[in-house]
Amino acid sequence: MPDREYDVVVVGGSLAGCAAARLLALRGARVAVVEKRPELDAYKVVCTHNIQAGAMSAIERLGVGPAIRKAGAVRAQSDIWTRYGWIRPPDRGLRSLNLRRSVLDPIVRQKAIETAGVDYLPGLTAVGLEGDERVEGVRVSEPGGKERPLAARLVVAADGRDSPLAQMAGVSGRMRPHKRFCYFSYFRDVQLPDPKRGMIWFSDPDLAYIHPNEEGVSMVAVMLAKRRLDEFRGDPEPAVRAHFRSLADAPSLDGGRPIAKWFGKLEMPSTIRPAAARGMAFVGDAAQASDPLFGVGCGWAFQSADWLDEEVGPALRGSDRELNRALGAYARRHRRELRAHHWLISDYSSGRRFSPLDKLVYSAAARDAELAGRVEDFGTRSIRGIAGTRRMITRAAAVRLGLTG
Repeated sequence: MPDREYDVVVVGGSLAGCAAARLLALRGARVAVVEKRPELDAYKVVCTHNIQAGAMSAIERLGVGPAIRKAGAVRAQSDIWTRYGWIRPPDRGLRSLNLRRSVLDPIVRQKAIETAGVDYLPGLTAVGLEGDERVEGVRVSEPGGKERPLAARLVVAADGRDSPLAQMAGVSGRMRPHKRFCYFSYFRDVQLPDPKRGMIWFSDPDLAYIHPNEEGVSMVAVMLAKRRLDEFRGDPEPAVRAHFRSLADAPSLDGGRPIAKWFGKLEMPSTIRPAAARGMAFVGDAAQASDPLFGVGCGWAFQSADWLDEEVGPALRGSDRELNRALGAYARRHRRELRAHHWLISDYSSGRRFSPLDKLVYSAAARDAELAGRVEDFGTRSIRGIAGTRRMITRAAAVRLGLTG
């Protein structure tokens, strides 16, 4: 294939990359998606498979909502247990979606491939950047080792939390260690108290959860302080089963049927970097990778692609100055929308015990349905950052002081 110039080269063909490619192509941009994995049904394994309610508008704008629902995505809420009791958000029609990545990723990828203006290039690896001060394309390597450039006005890094493109560009991120480890697998026929509600145990500091997915499959996971790793290493299943037997009101795993091996993740550092730099944009985990416990990765992948399109898409036909301004606007929006959530999540992933603020909110939310709803709103990003935090704290204080009706 002869070299050609693109408006956009996206490196990474997972959720964020394919979403950005489709949305920008719908504006008339010529987009190449560079993906090192050749399989069109490739998917990310380590994931909670949760798409937060706050990302639903981005899902619908992308046009994959009908296919996701047809695939059996479960519209579920989550109840949270702490030592203060259960926090049960009322049913207000607000739902996150649970769908395994083995189903979700191919749906989103195929939608991008079918979009006019998108060239999907599997089996290619980005090995370098074109341009000097400003990035003007990527250099890719084919399976046989031959290299060639792909020139573009905009390069979008959608290549994951370690982002080789960021390293090539010298765009550093801020990293915080994660002081828990994770093991998870999948069971069929686990009898949840409510098949439309997941269950999360914040045992201070150990955590566990079970989430319903499509076709009667539930994801079972523990995320525990690293001092307990020796209990689980090697053969985690007996230890996970024992841990679930110790949890309040946990469904029995004995009647369920395991359908997959156990997956382990021992290192999960949280990383955040500028969402735009050197004329590049970063989306999904390449911009911000937070603790997977809170199920933010899929939603933030879709949302960051959506924000990139809204802020930068119209400027692709303008001057370099207009494009640079648009990239700056995207970076500011990404920071405004997500940074507060990221730092709160990263703080908790340190493995610390409950803070006084955690104790205030959780103890009050277990007694107050309105506050339980606000906890859900914040956790699913249906309300934003600092403003949402203030409303939760205000309500929690009112409940604690007996000032609510």
